[in-house]
Amino acid sequence: MFTGLVEALGEITEVKPTPAGMRLRLSTGLAAELTPGESLAVNGVCLTVISADDHAVYADVSPETARITTLGTARRGAHVNLERSMRADARFGGHFVQGHVDGTAAIDELRADGDSYWLTIKYPAALAPLLVRKGSIAVDGISLTIAGVDEARFDVQVIPYTWTHTTLHRAKVGDFVNLECDVLGKYVARAIEASGILKKAP
Repeated sequence: MFTGLVEALGEITEVKPTPAGMRLRLSTGLAAELTPGESLAVNGVCLTVISADDHAVYADVSPETARITTLGTARRGAHVNLERSMRADARFGGHFVQGHVDGTAAIDELRADGDSYWLTIKYPAALAPLLVRKGSIAVDGISLTIAGVDEARFDVQVIPYTWTHTTLHRAKVGDFVNLECDVLGKYVARAIEASGILKKAP
């Protein structure tokens, strides 16, 4: 379980194909604090630490994870958002983030508003029942609040601190990001769907 509060940025320094998918080498200052078996959110995707040293961490990406997240097109030199799993004895900020990506989406618009930025994302139709105004969403592992939503796009505003301390300051229109909708909304939508009130989106 994560919070969507990014701890550090990392750099992908190696992408190596394996029989079980691929293995990433991530250069990060968090590496020395990680041990094999721990969970690490990489751009919002929950991965398991395979090994780590003082400078880098290794994690495997399964074929399914590569297919449904942006990690499938990961390239050497790319920067990623990193967050260790939350501690039970720590303050809880952000919102409950599982690291289970619901889909990828393209950045449709990007514009400044004073020192902050507006991000407009064109989302997959299947996620429509899970997106609500003032609701939470994780964008590449970053906990954000939906400021507005219509039948095809949603808006989030990014404060200067978040902009500077995450990969968003490198974002461009057309870039794809990982989306994870609020888990509470998923359970509500599933309960309604099971009751027959709501039909499952195609």
